[in-house]
Amino acid sequence: MIDTSGVGVFLGLDVGKSTHHGHGLTPAGKKVFDKPLPNSEPKLRAVFDKLAAKFGTVLVVVDQPASIGALPLTVARDSGCQVAYLPGLAMRRIADLYPGEAKTDAKDAAVIADAARTMPHTLRSLELTDEITAELTVLVGFDDQDLAAEATRTSNRIRGLLTQFHPSLERVLGPRLDHQAVTWLLERYGSPAALRKAGRRRLVEVIRPRAPRMAARLIDDIFDALDEQTVVVPGTGTLDVVIPSLARSLAAVREQRRALEAQINELLVAHPLSQVLTSLPGVGVRTAAVLLVTVGDGTSFPTAAHLASYAGLAPATRQSGTSIHGEHAPRGGNRQLKRAMFLSAFAALHDHASRTYYDRCRARGKTHTQALLRLARQRINVLFAMLRDGTFYEARSPEPATA
Repeated sequence: MIDTSGVGVFLGLDVGKSTHHGHGLTPAGKKVFDKPLPNSEPKLRAVFDKLAAKFGTVLVVVDQPASIGALPLTVARDSGCQVAYLPGLAMRRIADLYPGEAKTDAKDAAVIADAARTMPHTLRSLELTDEITAELTVLVGFDDQDLAAEATRTSNRIRGLLTQFHPSLERVLGPRLDHQAVTWLLERYGSPAALRKAGRRRLVEVIRPRAPRMAARLIDDIFDALDEQTVVVPGTGTLDVVIPSLARSLAAVREQRRALEAQINELLVAHPLSQVLTSLPGVGVRTAAVLLVTVGDGTSFPTAAHLASYAGLAPATRQSGTSIHGEHAPRGGNRQLKRAMFLSAFAALHDHASRTYYDRCRARGKTHTQALLRLARQRINVLFAMLRDGTFYEARSPEPATA
């Protein structure tokens, strides 16, 4: 919990694109500031310096630390203010306790300031990130939110078109769209007619350099699928234009992701924790980058249980009288971190200790997903210890699986 004992004024900021709204409260609850603030360094610095000169330590609290909230936090730090973060979901729940149904910037800023003053346990610290972590945050966000999302959208569009005009062909090519050879094939032969016209022998020859082991089997499956459908669905001729264009876009996005991964890898190599993180089985370049962005060096979390709760991997207890009692998977948590831990747990099944723990969970009747979530929770303990001690992963006998 953030120590607020020496704070002279709690300044809640409801951040915006061009203007923030600030609301300042003393520890006694007296309002000392309630004005819009332009999103510019001179204006922000003037307010921070004036409040600090009059009241002493200023705690600046925002509900959005990234994007539009980055500049006020940076200026606040440079001005000697303390900074903290009130999660948006917590802020909205706290706002429901205040009278009135109106939602305004002024009210949100007042809620943030009052929550910081009266409920400091709801705040989260914002450690000053190093340059490498800051750059990784931008690159990982670009890869995950832009490039990966675009690749998924384009793949789904291709599969949707193939399903509409030739379902049998989609069943062959759809699950293999991640393979570069299939994308290359669709760039040149985007319709059933084009594939059939090219011929079985020619397609095997052109695809073999890109997929030596699956070339003949892939082409055989394609022609078997083509033979299953004798009718031509109206509009099929447009596939010669649309599918190659979509396939080129998909190939270009994947090439961007490969180039970006190389850039992320260069940044990781320069980070002192990179080798610690990648020594954990199942953690590659992208996963290590996500861990650095979301967890950092781990010092923000007192225990592994706190880290597990932040990741949404700690079971939540639900109890009411004698009729309801049990542990359930939480719905909250950092989704980016939770997804990274889940995928890395799946990738770590080749590791003997991880596989043994997973098998024990399955033997207790857990489903595949439940077993992976329990493995991810177990690996949180390992990750926390590695970050705390700065040590590499050491294989040990797995602990017994718990229900």
